Amino acid sequence: MYLPAIHDENQTYAGYIAQQLEALRASALGLTDEQARSTPCRSALSIGGILKHVTHVLAGEVPEAADPGAPIDPVDAFYASFVMRPDESLTEVLARFDAMTAAVADRFSGDVDPDEEVVQPPAPWYGITEESTVRRRYQLMHIVEELSRHAGHADIIREQIDGALAPALVATVLGLPANPFVTPWTPSAT
Repeated sequence: MYLPAIHDENQTYAGYIAQQLEALRASALGLTDEQARSTPCRSALSIGGILKHVTHVLAGEVPEAADPGAPIDPVDAFYASFVMRPDESLTEVLARFDAMTAAVADRFSGDVDPDEEVVQPPAPWYGITEESTVRRRYQLMHIVEELSRHAGHADIIREQIDGALAPALVATVLGLPANPFVTPWTPSAT
């Protein structure tokens, strides 16, 4: 949970990245493998697939922590990242997610220079097929954007699966007490 405070730019990036990763992780709380694979909305997105995709995206920031068994072809890897296969368990997906989020936290928790020039990989979905040079600030904001978008997807999917809401799931994970706005999640009896 990233609470209001007087933070510098790096602490702010790190706080928002951690907050979104926390929400994404919480979206899987109490799900079975079948529920994690389910696609209850019109899209093909699932909680397990979103967690795999976020792990894949973060591997671009910390390539040394990437899954060596991932597809080599970037297009195949991109599309495969959205699917929790029948031979994968949620436990395995979460273990890879946790390892990657730890690597990302290590990478961005120190003295990152937001003005540093870095190479941004291609973004073919936007028609950008070449690497480009950007300031690190651009990459950090893109990570926040990407994580926030997928945390929102996970919120909607999880609500469709069993009605659980993100604030309640996060409160449960963090062990927070109920308050007038949020009651920690408990599994339904059904």
